Amino acid sequence: MCILAIQYKTVRNAPILVAHNREERFDRPTQPPKIQSGKPRAICGVDRKAGGTWLGVNQHGLLVVAANRQKTNVSAEPRSRGLLCRELLGMANAREAVEYAVRELATGAYAGVNYLCVDAEFGAVVHGGNHLETRELMPGLHVMTNGSVDDHRDDRQEFIRRQLTLQKIESAVTFLAMASRTFSRKPDASGRRGVVLTGGEFGTVSSTLLSLPRKIQNSVFQYTSGPPCDMRYDDYSALLRQVLSTDKAREARDAFEEEEEEDVALAD
Repeated sequence: MCILAIQYKTVRNAPILVAHNREERFDRPTQPPKIQSGKPRAICGVDRKAGGTWLGVNQHGLLVVAANRQKTNVSAEPRSRGLLCRELLGMANAREAVEYAVRELATGAYAGVNYLCVDAEFGAVVHGGNHLETRELMPGLHVMTNGSVDDHRDDRQEFIRRQLTLQKIESAVTFLAMASRTFSRKPDASGRRGVVLTGGEFGTVSSTLLSLPRKIQNSVFQYTSGPPCDMRYDDYSALLRQVLSTDKAREARDAFEEEEEEDVALAD
């Protein structure tokens, strides 16, 4: 499971702002975010049990997030939803990722799942439960759990929506500050008015704050490998910027090589 909020295309120069809490068994082995091998380059954490991921960003600025979803009929040995999440990070853009997710989920090989696939140009949530549905994201605040995105009957979603609309969000700094407080909040004595799940064998095992602005040098990736109410966020922004700079570096290298070829041609 997870709970996620995304502020999409409403903040100037920062089209993607995300807060995410992962909810899993506390004893499930997990590797924190790092740059993964392969192309395109991507940064993501890894579920060491199945080898997949729950959230990642690739060099093209594509963000993919996976969340469990209820599904009635599941095969005896479903394919890992986290592995499909990693495969989606291999796409060039969000539209391709959505199309690939729909094709894969249509095979019936997976348990219930929601996939958020978003970049600066396009975003959508693919609901892969008893019915396969794609919902495109319009500019604004969206909240997703293990049900449908922007379900106003979901008390946890509505709590987050209220907290993140207490003041106008005009910058990435404002969103990240508000989101860190909201996603670190424990439920009250009645079990309501909170986001973090603690106690027992299952709950909030990690949290991520993410900003994907127009300028790579302003990108932010903060992560804590535990409930954010008890543990501080570590800064992985340098790794994210390294990944996002891959295309820029290639473009600069290609331009340099073209100039060299032109110089050689002129010399001949």
